[in-house]
Amino acid sequence: MANHDLPLDAEQDLITRVLARMPELAQCVAAAKRLSDLLRRKSQESLEGMLNHAAATALRQFVAGLRRDGKAIQAALDLPWTTSPAEGQINRLKMLKRTMYGRASFDLLRARVLNCS
Repeated sequence: MANHDLPLDAEQDLITRVLARMPELAQCVAAAKRLSDLLRRKSQESLEGMLNHAAATALRQFVAGLRRDGKAIQAALDLPWTTSPAEGQINRLKMLKRTMYGRASFDLLRARVLNCS
């Protein structure tokens, strides 16, 4: 929760009470936690098992989208490679470009990209 005025215990108490009164929300939270654990490799659960569980909740549309990309998700879980370094460089380039928006030529952008550490 974003409210920093509440002590952590009070926040947890509020969450517990809300989830107790809203079982559908509690099921969604549990399914989201299972997905998070699976994607962060803290769980040995199968992707299909997790998706079947989540499909029985209000997350069914989200699960349908995940199933459309099922092969890519499974590959990300199975393979050791990652695109994170490339994506980081792309984000850095976009940030540099945005900071110069409308003020500089391509040559200056090129110089900043090549000379920036």
